[in-house]
Amino acid sequence: MTSGKKEGNKISIEGRKLKGRVAIVTGGSRGIGRGIAFRLAEEGARVLVADIDSLNAKKAAEALTEKHLEAVPVQVDITKERSVDEMVKIALKAFKKIDILINNAGIMFRTRLQDLSLKEWEDIIKVNLTGPFLCSKAVIPFMKRNGYGRVVNISSSAGRSVSTLGGAHYTASKAGLLGLTRAVAKETAPFGITVNAVCPGLIDTQMARDTTTKAELNAFIDSFPIKRLGLPEEIGDLVVFLCSQKATYITGASIDINGGDLMI
Repeated sequence: MTSGKKEGNKISIEGRKLKGRVAIVTGGSRGIGRGIAFRLAEEGARVLVADIDSLNAKKAAEALTEKHLEAVPVQVDITKERSVDEMVKIALKAFKKIDILINNAGIMFRTRLQDLSLKEWEDIIKVNLTGPFLCSKAVIPFMKRNGYGRVVNISSSAGRSVSTLGGAHYTASKAGLLGLTRAVAKETAPFGITVNAVCPGLIDTQMARDTTTKAELNAFIDSFPIKRLGLPEEIGDLVVFLCSQKATYITGASIDINGGDLMI
């Protein structure tokens, strides 16, 4: 959590790790994305809260501006190239540049293989893998122009092994995102851009609670070496590190944060 000085409801950004940086966070209105957006803003970044849910994006941005942090909401469908391009235009109009892209937006279904329709397979791949591809493709030219950029893809421990909750399509999409991370990292490193992936385990989000029973959730927690769910803010802390000057020699990496549930 942030340790900066607070004056009333205002958070000072003097001396923050990301002061002056501009970040886009997809799926930034709730869950892990919200935790990331808040930690980036608390560390001085100006944040574009991008989400398909325009009302929640607005609420998240307003919660940040109430703390005197800079945030702009935007509705985006990351599976549509035109929508992604419009998101980038809004970011540039509001903040004049783009330094950081957090590809966080994602969906998950628990459907087993024999019951999995082609449409549901394609829906997962579009959001979880095609979306990060389109967003990365759209922002990287501006990062190259500035000779600086940070891309963080929110994958999952499913991408490293197999999903705790999701079906085969979810695991495949998150594994594919790790491949995309490595390929783009290799291409963009000469331009001062780093590209990394964060692989969370089971995090305390509404999505996790909506897709499990209380008994299931407790059983998972009992099986973890660190016997609790992770917090969205903890994912945010790791993302802040990867976007900071402390991580300039890290690229193409996949970093686990799962309470010891998966050890490789």
